[in-house]
Amino acid sequence: MPLFPTWPDLLLRLALAAVAGAIIGWNRSTHGRPAGLRTHLLVCLAAAFAMALANLLLSTTGKTSDSFVQLDMMRLPLGILSGIGFIGGGAILHRGDLVLGVTTAATLWFVTVMGLCFGAGELILGGIAFAMALVVLWALKRLEDRVRQERKATLTLTVDLDRFDAAGVEPGLRGAGFRIATSTVTHRPDTRSRTMCYELRWMGYPHDTAVPAAVEALFAAPGVQEGIWSAQ
Repeated sequence: MPLFPTWPDLLLRLALAAVAGAIIGWNRSTHGRPAGLRTHLLVCLAAAFAMALANLLLSTTGKTSDSFVQLDMMRLPLGILSGIGFIGGGAILHRGDLVLGVTTAATLWFVTVMGLCFGAGELILGGIAFAMALVVLWALKRLEDRVRQERKATLTLTVDLDRFDAAGVEPGLRGAGFRIATSTVTHRPDTRSRTMCYELRWMGYPHDTAVPAAVEALFAAPGVQEGIWSAQ
């Protein structure tokens, strides 16, 4: 960092931090994340302002040679970086065994570091960080959507035992590529019906939200009174 930054230099740093933070925040907004454009813009600017302030306070005029150790202006940006954990923690949501918002929390932490780079006058380093963030959030997201990953769903079937062979459900699901994590059965002798609930796992694409063909076939089978498919 230069010991005597000029105002045009400081304004350039803040402008670059604002643009970079806004673009990354826009990506989070378009995906409907809890921390969007304004949050990322403010976080990046706060980090840049903190680093610029630390830069302005680093002047050695009239100070002894060991004054850097006594002043320790780096505590200001380090405090900003640590404090962002509270905002990042608020962006993470838990829904049962599903965790959402981890990428957004990591993005907030990343734009803080990026803002510190711009605020310190390390424009090339900040630019590299910005470019890498774009690659991760846009390019790798498209690659990630093309990679098969473990999917989870709950299948509930209510069947008439006089018309439906309940014993063939589990072998049929396994034959279709599903793994049965848990299963529960509720039997109703008075109505000759049975409700079967399965927690299923299988390998699929994240963007594929259609009901699998094997499940559709079960729903259409004679004797099935009700079928519910709930994918995560």
